[in-house]
Amino acid sequence: MPPKRVAVMSPQTRLAHARRRQRGRWRLPRLEAAEAERAMRNYRLQRRRAITALVLLFGVLGALPVLFALWPGLDDIRFHGVPVSWLVLGIVPYPLLIALGRWHLRRAERAERR
Repeated sequence: MPPKRVAVMSPQTRLAHARRRQRGRWRLPRLEAAEAERAMRNYRLQRRRAITALVLLFGVLGALPVLFALWPGLDDIRFHGVPVSWLVLGIVPYPLLIALGRWHLRRAERAERR
């Protein structure tokens, strides 16, 4: 007899299944007026910060085609037999993206603590 497979569910899925099993409708908790206003301020601040991070992300990724258009000779320069343009495309963006993600996370956590 084959072993029984156990489905692994994410916490969100488990929560959704638990809500479905509860009797009655599940409702979001009501916030007091001051808490609701604070939540909306935090939401707006988080949204502005996310838009800033997205603009920087698209700036970094959008700068690559501009870089290649301005310096087409990057294809001719080789580093250990690999064109520098490939290295710029395959290696340079990732540390920048990680740094951008960490920067955004720190800003988001700082906003949450306020």
